[in-house]
Amino acid sequence: MRQGIENVLAGLALAVLAGGTPGYAEAQAAGEGGTATGLRSLVENVQEYLQTDDGERAGQVLAAIMEDPRASVGAVEQIIQAGPAFGQAPVGVQAGMPVRVRQRTYHYGLYVPPSYRPAKDYALVVCLHGAGFTGDAYLERWQTRLGDDYILACPTFMQGTWWTRTAEELVLATIRDVTRRYRIDPDRVFLTGMSNGGIGTYLIGSHHAARLAGIAPMAGGLDEVLLPFVENLRHTPVYIIHGRRDEVMPVEMSRAMEKELNRLGYAHVYREHDREHPMAGGHFFPREELPDLVRWFGAQRREPWPKSVTLVRDATHLTSFGWLRIDATDQIVAFSEQLIDRKDEALLNRVYARLEAEVAGPNRIHVKTRRVRRYSLFLNDKLIDLSKPVTILTDGRVSYEGMVVSRVDTMLRDARFRQDRQQVFPVLLTIGVDNHD
Repeated sequence: MRQGIENVLAGLALAVLAGGTPGYAEAQAAGEGGTATGLRSLVENVQEYLQTDDGERAGQVLAAIMEDPRASVGAVEQIIQAGPAFGQAPVGVQAGMPVRVRQRTYHYGLYVPPSYRPAKDYALVVCLHGAGFTGDAYLERWQTRLGDDYILACPTFMQGTWWTRTAEELVLATIRDVTRRYRIDPDRVFLTGMSNGGIGTYLIGSHHAARLAGIAPMAGGLDEVLLPFVENLRHTPVYIIHGRRDEVMPVEMSRAMEKELNRLGYAHVYREHDREHPMAGGHFFPREELPDLVRWFGAQRREPWPKSVTLVRDATHLTSFGWLRIDATDQIVAFSEQLIDRKDEALLNRVYARLEAEVAGPNRIHVKTRRVRRYSLFLNDKLIDLSKPVTILTDGRVSYEGMVVSRVDTMLRDARFRQDRQQVFPVLLTIGVDNHD
């Protein structure tokens, strides 16, 4: 009986989000307290909790949700995955959109196709400019390159120093701001950039690969000490473009990246061109390369729940990555605000933490660690059968064996942090590592 009530509530929640009005008979079937007004309050509470920037208010709303007898794991999960109800919003070119990062206002250029419909999911392309440009200037270059299925966002950051922590936060804040305003498909978010923006695409894309359907770095590359982070792109395809006659960013940078991707066996496309621009020489993105890139965008979809994941982290990026998170480590590299301006011995020796996890069989997960003391697994019914015991092996030893518990508050707190309506996890397991090296 309880499950039947939960199913009706979940269905009514989706009707509310779609703008429908539950009828009297449906409300009666939901049982005591299942009125349209009460149910709407649950939906609105979940969406407010996910979207408010006020931490105190978020705590109050979460408490209200947890006291609501209809806030089951199934009902709340469906509300999260349905996303908020979007209304009509501005379309076309929108220059200088404000976004706050570290108590400072930055800006991004935004283009929304005139045919935008709030009930349809759209792909999002985030483009990072090079030195001497702005996001608005790149917006003008890119807005005519994509079709009506894409929304384009181009943030501006001083001199295009996209390898800094503030720049990384700006990119994430831009994605979050756009997804609050428009209905974005969480499985079709792309990151691309040219020159300095290409470097940022590699680096930010590697740190946050689990959020992206693909990355397209142009005329960029990574310092050799940063190559281990490319392992994070295991399920994130890469499209590389570089001019063979580039005198600003030598083509050897992209060739080194292709060599690393080949070594790892990761999906990628590599394109070198011979064309030269009257002012930029070989350091530019030719129009002739555009159709293939756009077709590539159209073919990519993020895999939200891959059964095997590789994660490499420095000490300043211990955040969730798909269904993994490294929580504590031995002494490893800790990036500064400028990333690798301090080339100490740990950085030169690439002393990072590494975690590799695989769903090796039904309800059986194998984990391999390096320099990891504690990690967490975020689980859902796409990865395991939540009604049966699960076994976790860490470095060949059984580190957990038993049932797991699905919790509404666990799922909501994680969803609030991720801002990703597709990746929803009601189970959190934290595992200590005994035999770290």
